[in-house]
Amino acid sequence: MASSPSPEPARRLPALRPGDLDDAQRALRERLLTPAGRVEVAADGTLHGPFDAMLRAPRSGAALQALGAALRYDGVLPDRVRERAVLAVAAHHRSAYEWYAHAPVAAALEVLDPHAEQVAVDAVTELLRDGDLTDGTWARAVEALGEAGAVELTTLVGYYSLLALQMRVLRVPLPDGAPPATFGA
Repeated sequence: MASSPSPEPARRLPALRPGDLDDAQRALRERLLTPAGRVEVAADGTLHGPFDAMLRAPRSGAALQALGAALRYDGVLPDRVRERAVLAVAAHHRSAYEWYAHAPVAAALEVLDPHAEQVAVDAVTELLRDGDLTDGTWARAVEALGEAGAVELTTLVGYYSLLALQMRVLRVPLPDGAPPATFGA
């Protein structure tokens, strides 16, 4: 007899609706939603993914949001290299929401430098597996991404690992109707 998939664990915190927010949470929500379209919002006004958690602790949430925005919109890594690196982090941590949010972005971006993408994915994989990079991997990352890009890559791994951990602990679900994460399948 085939076993049925195990049910998703219950959310640990109910999603915050706009009317439930204090002044600091409202201010952060406004920042998260500007410009429009960067954060997915449910029909009831709650925020999907890691963003509801950011509202729970607005001071650290604002800092996380600023770091995430810097990595995604003001970083030195080419967009597809960044997104492939995020997907490597998501796959390592089995972070369904990160995969859901970033796989379509990566797929929509043109492949410009397959070598740099592979170097970045190899470095992310090694860093997550070993907690460090060999001198050779570091040298390849610097050669392919530049010094600033290699440093930014390590920051990206830490940032998206933090989000994956937080979403796992809080049992943050995928939005209703979202396809299950395939993690590269």
